[in-house]
Amino acid sequence: MTQSLRKCPENFAETEIDDEIVLMCLTNGDFFSIKDSALAIWNLIDGERDRTALLDRLAQDYSVSEDAIRGDVDEFLAAATAAGFVAAD
Repeated sequence: MTQSLRKCPENFAETEIDDEIVLMCLTNGDFFSIKDSALAIWNLIDGERDRTALLDRLAQDYSVSEDAIRGDVDEFLAAATAAGFVAAD
């Protein structure tokens, strides 16, 4: 993904509980829990960063290589996009 990633708040309700964010899909009522590394990714999705910028920032924040986190980031973005929570512009 080279396009900016943005959250699609029209598709979910969000609440923070302790160290996680719980999303409820507004189309089917399913709940999703976002915590740990997924929460770090979620918090960086701001409508300005693309996938590469997310990888760069996370690699810096956690002192790891981009290769070490690429799979987790891609898996999260694929799931969040499939659920309608994230879109690329």
